[in-house]
Amino acid sequence: MTQPLPALLCFGEALTDMITQPDGRWLSRPGGAPWNVARILAGWGLPAAFAGAISRDCFGDALLAASRDAGLDRRYLQQVAASPLLAMVYSTQPPKYFFVGDCSADLHFDAANLPQGWPQAARWALFGGISLARPPLAGHLLAQARLLKAAGVRIAYDPNFRVAMDAGYDDMLRQMVALADVVKVSDEDLAGLFRHDDQAAALATLRQWNPQAWVLYTRGAAGAQLYVGDTAWQLAPPAVAVVDTVGAGDASMAGLLASLWQAPQAMPAQHLAAAVASGSAACGMAGASIPLRSAVDALCQQELPHVTVMA
Repeated sequence: MTQPLPALLCFGEALTDMITQPDGRWLSRPGGAPWNVARILAGWGLPAAFAGAISRDCFGDALLAASRDAGLDRRYLQQVAASPLLAMVYSTQPPKYFFVGDCSADLHFDAANLPQGWPQAARWALFGGISLARPPLAGHLLAQARLLKAAGVRIAYDPNFRVAMDAGYDDMLRQMVALADVVKVSDEDLAGLFRHDDQAAALATLRQWNPQAWVLYTRGAAGAQLYVGDTAWQLAPPAVAVVDTVGAGDASMAGLLASLWQAPQAMPAQHLAAAVASGSAACGMAGASIPLRSAVDALCQQELPHVTVMA
């Protein structure tokens, strides 16, 4: 029997993080923001897929294996004969990195090779990461977002600011915000995307571009806010033993999407609690790991009573 096509799709890049070690060696880890969100959703047993292209080599094989282990629908993952996309993280304190990926595999993603009938099965589609700053892939993904939006698929957008997103990214940012039903943005994203430190003004500008969109604004240890129309909810993160914050933003996005998918009629406060709980649970694990769903659910129930409405 053919497995049903997934309803939750994450488009963009899957890459390999090459992380420098104190002894001079390099540690490789599968990564990429959209891929990580998809991996978390699938790891929680939800019908999710990552739609993107990876290399046909040791790096691509590692991404394929990690996708399989998480339960991702691999019919949406394309392996091509091109070089891998690498993120060279040469400092972790503070984070410093650059990308290696001229004509790399991610740029060869072709939506025409996705399973027949995939748009009809989709209910949510996430776009974001550096894929939207890497032509020609960026243009192809923007076209897919427009087609899916026109077909009634709900669009989530997480820009996930990186150094490649300079002034040339401004038009993409505005177009994706205008298309999105949900936007997730962090304080660091706003500073990078708008290239100034007035985050309140940057957030106001972003919301003006699409007043109908829900906006999840995350601020690390200061908590998060969810804006819906003229109302906003806020929540401080729970007290957890922080191992590191790697992947916390991706986990927050996954938590929000999972909540919107599984409980679409829930109040915004519940969706915010799910996002904060997911990000907090990720902070208790090393690296970009899949938070335990039981831990996320427990934190969500613990934190829900503490959600407040902003004046």
